Amino acid sequence: MFPQCRFYSVSRWCQSRSGVLLEVLSKEFDGVIGCDYFSAFRGLSECAIQFCFAHLIRVIPCLHENSSGFTKDWATSLLNSIRKMFRVIHRRDELGALFDDELEDAAMQVLTSATTRVPADNKAQNLAKRLADHGESYLKFLTTPGIEPTNNLAEQAIQFVVIDRKVTQGSKSEGGQRSLDRIWTSTATCSQSGQSLLDIIGGCVTAHFQGGLPPPLIPAT
Repeated sequence: MFPQCRFYSVSRWCQSRSGVLLEVLSKEFDGVIGCDYFSAFRGLSECAIQFCFAHLIRVIPCLHENSSGFTKDWATSLLNSIRKMFRVIHRRDELGALFDDELEDAAMQVLTSATTRVPADNKAQNLAKRLADHGESYLKFLTTPGIEPTNNLAEQAIQFVVIDRKVTQGSKSEGGQRSLDRIWTSTATCSQSGQSLLDIIGGCVTAHFQGGLPPPLIPAT
């Protein structure tokens, strides 16, 4: 989860997708991006990614329930491997010193189940390719402390932006959108850091008229 959120208009995002995101984060960003499987995120080879595992495991039961024969068996095997991996995670205290090895084996079994003896079904092939290409990014949470397996926090962080845009219809001008970008950024960042948005805005107005520096949006740590 980012210590600072920034919001850009849909038009700017669509113009350059991953390029816009890299512009926002800067090349010095060394964190992990939690996100869904949208194509713009797949192009971010410069950054560490945690694709949302919840989105992934919604696809597999759907494939399991709407298929038969070999495809159904393959989906069952993959689901069982994922369940086993999460059972290992929940048994961390019980396993003690064996936990790391057990978890590594379980994670490898997930990738093996997904990419071995894949049925000809198009959905199964697409899912297998997804995990073959980006399996490590789906399992980043296993080896990176503090990383969630889902992008729920990110979706919650921008939920108010979606609601605001639906209610107000946003802005039709570049200048207006830039103003919205900034107020949305400030709102989300203050919410995450426990600061008062009103105090930040008041401090910025005071600094503008007095010729001083505005208050930091990200508090010093």
